[in-house]
Amino acid sequence: MSVAIIYSRAQDGIHAPLVTVEVHLSRGLPGFTIVGLPETTVKESKERVRSAILNNQFDFPLSRITVNLAPADLPKEGGRFDLPIALGILIASGQISEKGMEQHEAIGELSLTGELRAIKGALPVSLAVRKSQRSLILPIDNADEAALVDGTSCKPAAHILDVCTHISGMKILEEHQSKKIDYVTRYDKDLNEVYGHEHAKRALEIAAAGGHNLLMIGPPGSGKTMLAERLPSIMPAMTDKQALESAAIASISNNGFDTLSWRQRIFRSPHHSASSVALVGGGSHPKPGEISLAHNGVLFLDELPEFNRHVLEVLREPLESGRIVISRAANQVEYPANFQLIAAMNPCPCGYLGDSSSRCRCTEEQINRYQNKISGPLIDRLDMVIEVHSIPDAIINQTRDINSETSATIRARVCNTFKQQMKRSGCANSALKTNDIEQYCGLTENDKSLLQTATRKLALSGRAIHRIIKVARTIADLSSTEQIQTQHLTEAMSYRKKTNQYN
Repeated sequence: MSVAIIYSRAQDGIHAPLVTVEVHLSRGLPGFTIVGLPETTVKESKERVRSAILNNQFDFPLSRITVNLAPADLPKEGGRFDLPIALGILIASGQISEKGMEQHEAIGELSLTGELRAIKGALPVSLAVRKSQRSLILPIDNADEAALVDGTSCKPAAHILDVCTHISGMKILEEHQSKKIDYVTRYDKDLNEVYGHEHAKRALEIAAAGGHNLLMIGPPGSGKTMLAERLPSIMPAMTDKQALESAAIASISNNGFDTLSWRQRIFRSPHHSASSVALVGGGSHPKPGEISLAHNGVLFLDELPEFNRHVLEVLREPLESGRIVISRAANQVEYPANFQLIAAMNPCPCGYLGDSSSRCRCTEEQINRYQNKISGPLIDRLDMVIEVHSIPDAIINQTRDINSETSATIRARVCNTFKQQMKRSGCANSALKTNDIEQYCGLTENDKSLLQTATRKLALSGRAIHRIIKVARTIADLSSTEQIQTQHLTEAMSYRKKTNQYN
């Protein structure tokens, strides 16, 4: 009787918990059993492993084979355990040496010919392996992704025979070095391409500098989507930690992972027909939704009232906490969801309420019904609300303001402002807590009186008051002012006064 032990990794959200693959060969009728809470794709690995072993001139043991994936209460999914199971069988049967195997972790899906195929979630695996101080054997197609984590020893292989010769010491796998790529963020859309809308551009700059949520209201074709799409081009670059968090989510998603753009701010724009599961994530094995895929980036909801109201309400908790916990009967998964919400809507069902052409024929009841599709608690979580008017003359004449700035120029100011915030409080202004607001956002008595008057007129909640003060703090930072001044507070309130009109 022989036992082989191989270390591997499962997937649990964006984490990769250790799985010990134990392979036991014993006397008895030939059989192949996998235990340890495997799902269907893991059970199907028996056929892939058998064919890969036989097609590479190894003997498949005519014994009772038991494979235990420990811990037994952790769900296992995918084809990632093919390689460790095959290695365990070959080691337990004495066909290859186990020398030094305890210093490695293995992961990868096998083809019937023994080639290694890429798996999802290589980046979380690499992050976990770095802490274990072991080296990682993985498919060559995952090598660039896994090597993004500094300190992880990645040994990519194209075929199971490459892994066997490495374990036996006949031909050592070379450690993969990450490609030295210039990760300067490049965006193909520039804010300078937008005609006019200086007020909206100013609001976007404030939103980018402080991480504030923004709602744009205007008629069809006024440029709301065009403005939103250019917000990532003026946002500050992500830190290494933020980039790895966002990359880890992309790594486990169905969208694939691009090593060339992993440091760019993400822009997600789901259609208004999206379900709540598509937005927050879910499934029998919970997968990340749009709010997690937009982590450290922008979630743009166009035609906001056209979303199902129940779908919009699920955004309320993530907007406050920056995370989402998906609970199922079998397990519970937590995903980060620290996104910046940018939304756009028309002022009425036809879209032309208040337009100079007087085309709107919507009744008051229709307008109220349309605007009330967005709940007060959700509006309360938006830091800024602006109007975006149509500017047909500027578009026809193709004229830009001579003072219109490029995204690069605006981003430089935003980055300086963001550095001020990080140095002062360690976070963006939008993430300031109550104690931080008291410490860093002091107001004069006159400004307090002004804010109190606005609170009565606009019926502001405590949350809305705090958000106005945070926006004022960002405006002050953009002007390199230590204290919030009256003009900063007044401008911040100007981005809030339209809320009740569209509530």
